[in-house]
Amino acid sequence: MTSIDFIINTKSKRKIYGIIGALITLMIPYFLMLFNVNNHLETDQSLCSLKMLTGFPCPGCGITKSLVYFYEGDLQKSLYYHLFGPLVIAFCIVTIVVLTTELITKKEYFNKWLFNKKLAYGLAIFLATYHFIRIIYFIKNNSIDDILHQSIWR
Repeated sequence: MTSIDFIINTKSKRKIYGIIGALITLMIPYFLMLFNVNNHLETDQSLCSLKMLTGFPCPGCGITKSLVYFYEGDLQKSLYYHLFGPLVIAFCIVTIVVLTTELITKKEYFNKWLFNKKLAYGLAIFLATYHFIRIIYFIKNNSIDDILHQSIWR
């Protein structure tokens, strides 16, 4: 096996892992939706380790619930739990289509967008700003007792 064959094989494996990761990201909330009897997701404790330790949500808190409610057709509730939820679904679908196409055609698409530092910094700044606003809103609408109740220190 030459080094070029190894690189091609490694790239193909990474694409397959990307497809599997995107499928898992889409499937787990779908199965949670199927077993969301009596809408228990609204009241259940989050499994986020940061939220369990501090009572404050992390930047990703709410994305799974957002996906579940998006699958149920409730866009307003989906956006309430996390603004990026529907975007995660779109990103996963595009990832599956693009990576599958790349595996079939043996060509790479969108590399200038996927490895664009300006785009990455822009998205990071947007997520950080969104999270900062969520934290302010969270503090404004919850007492210290409510925040502690959402942690393991209740």
